[in-house]
Parts: sequence; C-alpha cells; structure tokens
Amino acid sequence: QVQLLESGGGLVQPGGSLRLSCAASGSTVRVNAMGWYRQPPGKQRESVAGITRDGRPDYADSVKGRFTISRDNAKKTVYLQMNGLKPEDTAVYFCNAEDLYNGAHYWGKGTLVTVSS
Repeated sequence: QVQLLESGGGLVQPGGSLRLSCAASGSTVRVNAMGWYRQPPGKQRESVAGITRDGRPDYADSVKGRFTISRDNAKKTVYLQMNGLKPEDTAVYFCNAEDLYNGAHYWGKGTLVTVSS
C-alpha cells in the first residue's frame, strides 16, 4: 500500500501562485506515474497534470503554461507549481499515484485551493 499526503493549499488572490506538495509513504517502490486531479465545487473530478516515473509531464489544456508538475524520486514527492491562478482554479486538489505492478491507483485526501479577491 501507498499513502499520499498533500500540502500547500490555501487562499490566494487571482494572479497569485501556490505550490502543492504530495509526499508518498509506505510501499513507495510500487509508485509509477503520479499526478494531480482537482474537483471544483459541485463538479466532477478532473485531471490537471501527470508525470511519469522518469519525469515526463503532461497537462490539461486549461492549465498549460501556468502550472508545472515535477517530482523528486529521492524524496518520494511530487509537486505542482501553480502560477497565474484564476478563480476557476478553485477546487480540492488530489494527489494520485499509479501502482507499478498492478495498475491500481492511490489517492490522497486532498487540499483545498481557493482563488478569490
């Protein structure tokens, strides 16, 4: 089993920045790709960004050019640098990790990001 713990959420004004972190623990040798999802109020969860085990990123169109995903395998941590935040980025952000051996997905409990003036 893999446990994921997100941190870094909070309240920020439009145009501001935040950096989210997600630390993995437990059987971290099983961690393959990692990613960030978000669930805006009253909406479904959606993919934001993902990163492969060897560091190749991909992004949702809505965040390209504003968000950057990275990972530090030694620290077993994935990051999401969010710049140019907009009110529509308001959501609970969840960390996700894929199991290398069986394809299962692990989830963190989420961290709330609120973009408001």
